[in-house]
Amino acid sequence: MPFDGRILSGVSVLAAVVEGGSFVKAAELIGITDSGVSRAISRLEARLGVRLLDRTTRSVTLTDEGRRFYEEVKPHLEAIEDAAAIASGAASAVRGRLKVDIDPFFLPLVLAGRLGSFTERYPELSIEFVTSEHVGDLVADGVDLAIRFGQPRLASLVARKLIEAPILTVAAPRYLERFGRPAHPSDLVRHRCLQFLDPYTGRSFEWEFIRDRETLDVATKGPLTFTDPKSMLAECIAGTGVAQVIGWGVGRLLESGELIDLFPDWHGERFPLFAFHPSRKHPPAKVRAFVDFCVDITMEL
Repeated sequence: MPFDGRILSGVSVLAAVVEGGSFVKAAELIGITDSGVSRAISRLEARLGVRLLDRTTRSVTLTDEGRRFYEEVKPHLEAIEDAAAIASGAASAVRGRLKVDIDPFFLPLVLAGRLGSFTERYPELSIEFVTSEHVGDLVADGVDLAIRFGQPRLASLVARKLIEAPILTVAAPRYLERFGRPAHPSDLVRHRCLQFLDPYTGRSFEWEFIRDRETLDVATKGPLTFTDPKSMLAECIAGTGVAQVIGWGVGRLLESGELIDLFPDWHGERFPLFAFHPSRKHPPAKVRAFVDFCVDITMEL
């Protein structure tokens, strides 16, 4: 069966609709009229014999058949883009749009305030940050890269461990004045400990302490459980309870005395930071550049 270039053209329009979220945005992305987008989608649906999009006055979403089709063709579109970049000698160009699913701790407490230098280095690149409960289908969600703490859970993604962050157990002076300072990690069973929810298990993260070759698990409890690390940190600073936090981003709080590192000899636990991207032979230059930037930032902390 000969190749039908009109299907490829229609798929390109479909990708613009999915990326933009509407016919209007798709028209802006590819430089045609709204009606032109609508006609292209209708022709593609007619050729495939399935409805790809559900259309309402407010939104456009993929049907189940449309999602399956898009998941199959999206990697091929990206491969074509890569091939075109290589052919034009622009394989190393960092430009276009980069959509990053970013860890809710890493963005505000590590990257925020440091992104200006990266955007100045690559003025032709625009970055969109999103935060979901956990890493999902990057291709279907139009995400180029995910930066998350924790072990990989999806075999369909390429995972690269960037660095391991230390875990600190901290409390505010106000809390210690009221409840006393624990002398040993095991004393935390009698303290108010702020819990953080693991989105994959639906349970609070366990508290583990490592000193040299000694490992200690402590069953902690407390009145509050969080999914937002900034809120948990704010409550810890306010003296509500003891918290386990990633060591990055709290250095100034420790230096100023707003927080106290309770067990400086028990810093052996590490939490890995991973970069995830769809399974492709060569990740785009914009992905490589941002991953390298994240590594450089964490090495400075």
